[in-house]
Amino acid sequence: MTEHDIVVIGGGPAGMAAAVAAFDNGVTDVVILDRDEHLGGILNQCIHNGFGLHKLGRELTGPEYAAVYAEKVAERGIRVYDKTMVTAVSKDRIVTAQNKDGMLEIKAKAVILAMGCRERPRGALSIPGARPAGVYSAGTAQKLVNCMGYAVGKKVVILGSGDIGLIMARRMSLQGAKVEAVCEIMPYSGGLTRNIVQCLEDFGIPLYLSTTVAEIHGKKRVEGVTIAQVDENRRVIESTKRYIPCDTLLLSCGLIPENELTSSAGIAMSGITSGALVDEYRQTETAGIFACGNVLQVHDLVDYVSDEAELAGIGAARFVKGTLGTFETIETKPENGVRYVLPQRVSLGRNEDVSLFLRVVKPFGKVRFTVKSGDTVLANAVRLKAAPGEMEKLTVRAEKMQNITEPITVCLEEVQ
Repeated sequence: MTEHDIVVIGGGPAGMAAAVAAFDNGVTDVVILDRDEHLGGILNQCIHNGFGLHKLGRELTGPEYAAVYAEKVAERGIRVYDKTMVTAVSKDRIVTAQNKDGMLEIKAKAVILAMGCRERPRGALSIPGARPAGVYSAGTAQKLVNCMGYAVGKKVVILGSGDIGLIMARRMSLQGAKVEAVCEIMPYSGGLTRNIVQCLEDFGIPLYLSTTVAEIHGKKRVEGVTIAQVDENRRVIESTKRYIPCDTLLLSCGLIPENELTSSAGIAMSGITSGALVDEYRQTETAGIFACGNVLQVHDLVDYVSDEAELAGIGAARFVKGTLGTFETIETKPENGVRYVLPQRVSLGRNEDVSLFLRVVKPFGKVRFTVKSGDTVLANAVRLKAAPGEMEKLTVRAEKMQNITEPITVCLEEVQ
């Protein structure tokens, strides 16, 4: 067994940013364990631009954004165990992993979980039909096209309007394929507005809301799909069924935080975000174990992933140095149109600003968000629109956090 001050699990944007922040805050014995061959995680296959505008002040592609942080990791001499699969994390911060050299056991003073997400597969969707070739998750198709140079199909239907699905609609069009339709079972899109405009509208690709794939046709290869509208209970309306010939079906039906290690360690989880319950420094309810990035909550922008990971890195460094402190915490709660609030608890007495991240339950027009503790208003903000596909961020100033005794609630109201 070896020992390190901080072990970061995952070498994607969250893991790299957390490791760099921990190093810069005085803990130099930091290691990253990553199952891939290269740092960067999902960014390595996201060759489109739009990354880094908020964090770096310039527009980069995914690999370019990853390269910026990989260089920071290298400059600091942070050790990276690549091609290393972590198989277990214990509550007393012993990390078990394996690679070509065999089994590793690392005793850590602090652990940062940054394992990212996986896509929801076809098996979780219960779509009738055989199992022909030509059915891919959008992320798998993205890797095949962008990293390996394969053409996955010529006539494509996409189920789900998450950001990866929208981006792949554009990518398939640029590659010469014909995207016949993007179907979304919800009455609204799950992607960013800019992606709907740039990836669908600019390419004349139709988006069908409240619509799903009712059946997949074909034995050896996909020959077509039957799509249909759904009612308010998401049940297929038989009279609306219609057949679309195609040779490829891409699934963009949501991301699932990769939390098997988290749950097997007995760390308390949220049923809404599918991530751990954390405080403002992203420390879980198990002392010394932190979580950040898409393993904690699904983000829209990698810039916000990096911001959150830096909080986890700072928190882990302070924990190792004994300066994080133990404070009484107060719960945060979503109300009236807000689906969840993260962090789920906030420490009292730190005298620091606190940023709250949240998503709404459905699309709204102009709204006012209000953060309260009892009858005391801590913060409010007006947005011209709010949608489930776009994360909101509200900041409560340090002076407002004094003398709070009741849970913090976040709600919204529609305004004219």
